[in-house]
This record gives sequence, C-alpha cells and structure tokens, in this order.
Amino acid sequence: MIVELPDTTTSKITKEIVKLREQGGVVALGRVLTLVVITRSGKEEEAIEAANLASREHPCRIIVLAAGSAHAETRLDGEIRVGGDAGASEVIVLHGYGELAAENESLVSALLLPDAPIVAWWPHGAPSKPSESPVGRIAHRRITDSANALDPRKALKHIGETYAAGDTDLAWTRLTNWRIQLAATLDSYDGSDPITGLQVEGASDSPSTLLLASWLHKALNVPIQVREDPSGTGIRTVVIERSKGSVVLTRPGTIDAFLTQPGQPDQQISLPRRSLQDCLAEELRRLDPDEVFGEVVTLGLQELFAKEKADQS
Repeated sequence: MIVELPDTTTSKITKEIVKLREQGGVVALGRVLTLVVITRSGKEEEAIEAANLASREHPCRIIVLAAGSAHAETRLDGEIRVGGDAGASEVIVLHGYGELAAENESLVSALLLPDAPIVAWWPHGAPSKPSESPVGRIAHRRITDSANALDPRKALKHIGETYAAGDTDLAWTRLTNWRIQLAATLDSYDGSDPITGLQVEGASDSPSTLLLASWLHKALNVPIQVREDPSGTGIRTVVIERSKGSVVLTRPGTIDAFLTQPGQPDQQISLPRRSLQDCLAEELRRLDPDEVFGEVVTLGLQELFAKEKADQS
C-alpha cells in the first residue's frame, strides 16, 4: 500500500504512520535500525528496491530523501509505503524542493525510530565528507558507492583522504567473496615457497580492483602490478607469484571463476558478481567500524598510488 501526502510536514507524516499502525497496516515491532537513503528525485526506485530486499534480513524503517529542484518553491511531498510495497520495512519517501532540497537532518530526526541505530546510504553522489554531513553526523554507519561516481578512481582516493571510523563503500563490499577465496588459498601455504609478486587485473572503472590490489599489497608487502581491462568487466584475475609456480584466480565472465595452483587440479568456483541488495544487506549486519576497510582505503590505497606514481616517473 502506498499513501501519498503532497505538500506535507514531518508531523503529518508521523501521524499518518500512527494511523496506519492502528489500522493494522504497519507492524510496529521488530524494527532493528533506521536506514536513511540520500539520493535525487528520479534515482530513488533502484535504492528503495535494494533496501526492501535487504530489509527481509534486517527489518528497518527506511527514510528516503529524494532531492528535487533547489530552484522550485519550498515544499515537502511525502509518501508512505507499507505491506507488499515495503518488504519487511516501513518506507517513507520525502521529496524536498527549494530550501528542503538539500540534505536535511531536521526532516530525518522527526521520523527516526527511537533508540535504534542509524545507517546513512548515499547510492549516488556522496557528500565531500560523509561523517560531517547533516545526516552523516548522526549515523552510526555511512555507506557510499564510488562505483557510481563519474570518476571512480578519484572518488576512492577522496574517500581515503576523508575517511572516518564508520565509513564504508560498496566497492569494498563487492570484494567479500574474492577476499574469502584468496585468504583461504593463502592460508593453505607454508613459508617454504615465499610469495615474490602479485598481479591484479580488472576494469579501469572498477574501484573494487584498486581496493583488492591495496588489500593484497598491504597484507603481503611484495611488488604488485595492476593491469587495466575495458570498462564494465569488473575484476578479472589475481596472480600470486611464487618461485615454484603461480597461483591464479581468474573469472572470465560474471559467475564462475577458476583457481589454478601448482601440483593440484584446476578448480571451478562460483564467484558471481554481487547484487546491490546483497551488498547492502551485508553492510547492515554490522554497526561497528570496519577497521580493515579503514586501513586499506587510507594506508593501503596511499601506498598503491605512491607506487604507481614512482613507476611512472
């Protein structure tokens, strides 16, 4: 069910939610957090769909700030979605115009669940410093997506420069299965055949490629080479060089990967590209800072960029 409230206020929206709850249309119990989505009008539906699917694992209240034109007359149009239109959530969509088009803490604060953690998500166009933005200041976790930036590499570099505990980026979340597989592979080797070098191959527009390379380089501290593939192909190959033969994990398509190790038969591994809702659901599982991401996006990425600059000079 969708209830539209044109030219409204947060007070009227709150009263309407209470009314729906009294009528039995909204389940009041079991909400574990508030997810605030900050986006633009016309871009909100993909984010709402992903949040609805993620909410089946993490029941929450979803507040969507969909900014309209800043040059229009100041007004607020509201929308409440419950039942089949909201997954396991209550979805409140706020279309702000004029002075209300900017990210606005006062709009959000009146609609937050009491005593529940707050997660802020910018699916498109993150602020210059999320932790200091109006909503970011009150959020326990802050999620960005550098893959949607016009220049993903520049966006990732900026995230590293402005990082604060509680920040994360979905380019990192997309790496979870790669990291699990590579960590398991590395754990199976002893020190008798040391690692001598690394190669990471991926799309030129994939910030996940840079984060994976930074993670490996920081963890293993050996020479690394990053090779660029055409845009849109994602991560393709990781080569761990050893004196007795290289370990190669490659994904030629978008689902299956192949692991080649010296003295062992080749393995076919399921390594599909992760959906937006899967990545969002993973990030909603934890409300503590991701310390590994923090180290990779600051120290690891800085070291990788410094190496690239040295190689070019």
